[in-house]
Amino acid sequence: MGERLLTFRLVRRFLIAVTLCLVPLAVSAAEEDGGIDVIDVSGPLDASALDFMTDSIGEAASAGQELAVLQINSRAVLDGEALARLTEVIDSPPLPLAVWVGPAPAVANGGAAQMVLVAEHRAISPGSQLGISGSTIAGVHDDSLALEGPIPAEETGLELQPTIRQYLMDLNGQTFTTSSGPVVVETLRPFEVGLTLKPVTFRQPGLGTRFFRLAATPEAAFFFLVVGLSIASFEFFAIGPGVAAGVAALSLLLAGWGVVNLPVKPWALGLAILGWALLTAAYQKGAVLALTVLGAAMLQVAGTFFVDGSGQIDARWYLVLPSVLAVLFFFLLAMPTVQRARFSTRTIGRDGLIGERGVAVDGFDPDGVVEVKGARWRATAHREAGLVAGSEVLVSGVDGMFLEVEPVSSPAKTDH
Repeated sequence: MGERLLTFRLVRRFLIAVTLCLVPLAVSAAEEDGGIDVIDVSGPLDASALDFMTDSIGEAASAGQELAVLQINSRAVLDGEALARLTEVIDSPPLPLAVWVGPAPAVANGGAAQMVLVAEHRAISPGSQLGISGSTIAGVHDDSLALEGPIPAEETGLELQPTIRQYLMDLNGQTFTTSSGPVVVETLRPFEVGLTLKPVTFRQPGLGTRFFRLAATPEAAFFFLVVGLSIASFEFFAIGPGVAAGVAALSLLLAGWGVVNLPVKPWALGLAILGWALLTAAYQKGAVLALTVLGAAMLQVAGTFFVDGSGQIDARWYLVLPSVLAVLFFFLLAMPTVQRARFSTRTIGRDGLIGERGVAVDGFDPDGVVEVKGARWRATAHREAGLVAGSEVLVSGVDGMFLEVEPVSSPAKTDH
């Protein structure tokens, strides 16, 4: 009985050892067999997104993948040179390559439609659309794309494939033309009682690229611009950098990416900045209604016509309006509330400070900060006053959100 038990243990150990040796070989064989890469980049396609697609095709070929598929859902293409590089690769790919417009309701407009038409194997999901008359590159009116549109999927003449999985399965056994010659694709592999798809890897841009692409639409770029400027105003009136300063910097960084990559109209950008300046001036002078209304109107007009979208990525006024309302809320409610909480006390109002003495916290040029009755206030003085940190001052009046002050050594004003 003991000998049989010993023999059983030896056989079991042998089988385990053989299994451990065969598993890496099986994995290696599966890797050599190749899988499928689905390259998914949606939204307006700037140079970074287009280059990512081009590089991903090359990486899929280097990794020995069986097939690469571009999954497209894009209203516009923003960079002509990057598009030219990508379409050249699509036309003569290093490995079998297909293009699928989906999932519904996806669109492929302008240069994105051109990418679809260049591909040898292409399909579209029912409910999606292809093409638009006008520019290949948004903002560049070359009329080089001979398409009427947008065309519903059922009228494009392309193969209809509702899902990427179904499309990949139907590509099994298809012949693809590559830069090294024709290749018959095998997207299926044996699996217990039948066939299943080979391993599918979805490729997307890295976090850094996706972060900046938050501003890839005109409405988003405009939102980050006006919000960043508004928070910068808040930090100025609140005195001293804080968390809001970081948020403003981040918003303006994203807005800058949008301004550089989108076909932004210079006059609209200038009008947006002017509208913000008027709202800031209205707040400084105590919420002047005329300036506030004019500034808000300028922002709405600027946002609605922010980019030259060629009919592809034109801003929609109803998506711009929430940004304008948010800025108005910031200037009319949020900023006054925070400033009162930070620069006043429960018992002292600004008008009640006239005639009181205080100390300049910093130098005036001509504006600065004073401390009166234990509270700090924004203040303004004549440039000739020569106020520096530590100078004694006398509050002589109120100008909007600012106290008017003068050196104690000067006679007090009597016209307030």
